[in-house]
Amino acid sequence: MENRKKIKIGLIGLGTVGSGVYKTLRDSDFVEIIKIAVKNINKPRNIEGLDTSILTDNAYDVVNSDADIVVELIGGVEPAFDLIKTAIKNGKHIVTANKELLAKCGEELFNFAEEHNKVVLYEAAIAGGIPIIMPIKTILAGNRINHIEAILNGTTNYILTKMDSDGASYEEVLKEAQELGYAETNPTGDVEGFDAAYKITTLSTLAFRKRIKFENVYREGITQVRAEDMKTANELGYKIKLIASADLRNDGKADVRVHPMLVSKDSTLSHINYVKNAVSLKGHPVGHITLSGPGAGEFPTASSVIGDILAISAEIGKTDYLLPMMRCNHHETAQMIDILDTENKYYMSLNATNKMGVIGTVGKICEDNNISVACILQRGLKENNTADITVITELCKEFDIRKAISQFEQSECINKVNSLIRVQNS
Repeated sequence: MENRKKIKIGLIGLGTVGSGVYKTLRDSDFVEIIKIAVKNINKPRNIEGLDTSILTDNAYDVVNSDADIVVELIGGVEPAFDLIKTAIKNGKHIVTANKELLAKCGEELFNFAEEHNKVVLYEAAIAGGIPIIMPIKTILAGNRINHIEAILNGTTNYILTKMDSDGASYEEVLKEAQELGYAETNPTGDVEGFDAAYKITTLSTLAFRKRIKFENVYREGITQVRAEDMKTANELGYKIKLIASADLRNDGKADVRVHPMLVSKDSTLSHINYVKNAVSLKGHPVGHITLSGPGAGEFPTASSVIGDILAISAEIGKTDYLLPMMRCNHHETAQMIDILDTENKYYMSLNATNKMGVIGTVGKICEDNNISVACILQRGLKENNTADITVITELCKEFDIRKAISQFEQSECINKVNSLIRVQNS
């Protein structure tokens, strides 16, 4: 084999993923990590044989070095965006795992990279160790993909799985997840659905070949899901998951969102538990495929980062225009559908006073708002003479269900709307 020159790598960030990348590439025959930016240069690190002479606490040392590829693993929009742009200006190719940056500034970033004839690869930004970007760009390139349903956040999937298996409340499981290190001290980015929304923004842009604007992605987290909802969902043949979904309709409009969903136990996604992730795609001619695996963690995510590094390094010096298939070529912005105009099935839990005519009232409010009921159940009486009523609707408009909810909240015989969760439209 030819004795080719090692490709030089600069790393920004040596946290969980950065450590996995360093440990895996340390003895590589093809690449050499020449500079690593860290926040605190004196922090003890659990990395055997780390060459501390290549560490710096100034990330601009990395982007101004003679690295061929800069790998950004710090997350957030700034300073990451300015660092990446500076690196591109300096002639570097980019590998990033930064889902927030891609969702909010992807268009600007990819245009800037193209102007400077540089490649930005981001396999690790969507589903950790699950390969999804390169398959869509290469093997599945001949498909018209029109539907995505995915579990893209391990923290929320862990919490929902534990609530389901232990019958515990959201608050109890969150505390446990934080103690185990599965959830951040401030878990907002995960539990309010931001992380999954960043990922589905980029994934749907890629799959639909139209730009999806992050600000138009509907987002709802898991903080309102109750242990009682889990129990009832199970009895009705469902699991509750935080689903990131994207639909490209026949009229070319896109419906992209993240929210909890009752998923049929017959569906693949209902069996994706704990910190695992999964992406289901529907397309023509491939049909329906699901890829699943570890969505986070040191080595699974490092696996995706390293795949990108090696894809670029194999091309350097061989062509003036690297990896044309992997470059961004979306110039049209998708028209998005407002959540109020979408049609869904719904699970509703209502707490009502136990008296004659309550079920009739529920049925009447639904009927008045063009909502057809598929199933209605009343649970046993509580000590305060109230009962929980569960309603599953047929397909109806979000606008209509919200009108019905506000009427339930004003009704004399309904004490509380406990929950409103959308149901997978299988």
